[in-house]
Amino acid sequence: MRILVDYRPALRERTGVGEFVHELSKALSQQSGGDEIALFSSSWKDRPDPALASQMPSVRIVDVKVPVRGLMWSWNRLEWPPVEWFSGPCDVVHSQSPLLIPSTRAAQVVTVHDLDFLRHPDQMSAEIRRDYPALARSHAARADAVIVSSQYAAGEVARELQIDPGRVHVCPPGQPSWAETVRRRRPDVPQRHILFVGTLNARKNVGTLLEAYARLRSTRAGTPPLVLAGHRTPASAPWEARAMQAPLKGHVVITGYVDTEQKIDLYTHAAMLVLPSYEEGFGLPVLEAMACGVPVIVSSRGSLPEVAGSAAAPIDPDDVDGFVTAMQNVLDGDPSSAIDRGLAQASSYSWAACAVAARAAYHAAIDGRRRSASAGQVHAHRH
Repeated sequence: MRILVDYRPALRERTGVGEFVHELSKALSQQSGGDEIALFSSSWKDRPDPALASQMPSVRIVDVKVPVRGLMWSWNRLEWPPVEWFSGPCDVVHSQSPLLIPSTRAAQVVTVHDLDFLRHPDQMSAEIRRDYPALARSHAARADAVIVSSQYAAGEVARELQIDPGRVHVCPPGQPSWAETVRRRRPDVPQRHILFVGTLNARKNVGTLLEAYARLRSTRAGTPPLVLAGHRTPASAPWEARAMQAPLKGHVVITGYVDTEQKIDLYTHAAMLVLPSYEEGFGLPVLEAMACGVPVIVSSRGSLPEVAGSAAAPIDPDDVDGFVTAMQNVLDGDPSSAIDRGLAQASSYSWAACAVAARAAYHAAIDGRRRSASAGQVHAHRH
């Protein structure tokens, strides 16, 4: 099987989608079983990391120096040119977005990590706002398989995109390779902060976290600082302004995007991770924290109860006092039980299993494409 994976989300700053495609590609390459794996990259100025050659020696890099905006407009709106023009023949093409990558003969797989682009299009970047709400349903309907990262997302995608649940494949991500480094360091260092990790957009519900943190500080002396680690967005401006005013001023740190080394340091010194989101298709920071031995506090929405399992009692995202109590319990109690539950829950996730599930989705997509082609030939013959 010749597999072409769209690697572009991992080209620059690897947020959740970029991390997903990078680690999935690495796991696919480590269990190739004779499959040919190619990673597709397209940018005028950004090139794939040279270290990929040593990290994934069996993988072929298809690096096309084409302006990404022009290519995406042509692919999304004209469905041209076919990716084989750049990559050569392939059996399956795996897009990292809900929109198809045009192909002449290959089976087509799309990824839908969440449906925020349908629910809050005004908060999306220009290309996503322009194309995803208008095109996602028709593209998902024509895809040979759809990959999601949680059971929750599978149900949402099947219902809202109106596609057969049998074509939706759950491929949960795995725990990070650097988690062991954090676990090894944590017993010897002070736990200096309460941590939030994620892009600072509206669905992350950072306003509730700030209010809960302010109440906690007002009643508990010595509460550690709150670190918000993730990209700023237009939606985060009010939160940033609030963090600069009393009683939060001097106690809230907003880091912007953090790379892997910064994440390792943040999780090493974290007393807990708090993710109060209104919506998550998966919630990768929760898995990262559990794998690192960091207690987690999560909301009751989206995939978070599924991902956290018994490691956390989910809290309604608007229950400020609930978050205050949960944070206070972690700071003033013995966190060992929560840590053990988190480690046990994280152990059920692996990138190897993600790659096995993805490969099953690829085979299903190819089989489905063949069946459709055979049915079309029979229909044409009868008429």
